[in-house]
Amino acid sequence: MILLFCFQLRGKRIGIVGLGRIGYQVAKRLEAFGCSIAYNSRKAKPGVSYPFYQTVQELAAKSDALILCCGLTQQTRHLVNKEVLAALGKEGVVVNVARGGVIDEKEMVRCLVEGEIAGAGLDVFENEPEVPKELMELDNVVMSPHCAVRTRESLMEVGRLAVGNLEAFFSNEPLLSEFEDD
Repeated sequence: MILLFCFQLRGKRIGIVGLGRIGYQVAKRLEAFGCSIAYNSRKAKPGVSYPFYQTVQELAAKSDALILCCGLTQQTRHLVNKEVLAALGKEGVVVNVARGGVIDEKEMVRCLVEGEIAGAGLDVFENEPEVPKELMELDNVVMSPHCAVRTRESLMEVGRLAVGNLEAFFSNEPLLSEFEDD
């Protein structure tokens, strides 16, 4: 992928959609590269210093790259649509580590083919395991299989967290983790 490798990270404006547990960890890592972080979530997060944008389209217009970390719900299906991709613009990159259905995949493919956005990094697809043939032919797209959680260490951690939450629940103590998908 030529275009994405030419994308210098330092100083870039990164928009994160879904500042839950994963989105927040992505933001912290990007800060180390000197990136400017802003976000969109269902609501502004108290105590978070990053600028909050009410809409994804506003966030995209102020971002060099848009990273999707939100859950897939009726409200987030095709959240990244023609208008959001247009706001991201010809130099913009979209990265999806959320769920495939968060992006209108047909519209994203069209924007990539026609040069309306610079590139995409995709870990998920709308109709997994099917991947649009056009994406395979583009040199401005990086794809990976949706398997980030399938490491021995991450599966062990999920098990420890599940057991810890069960123990806390049955002891009437606060859970170790509250479910938050954005």
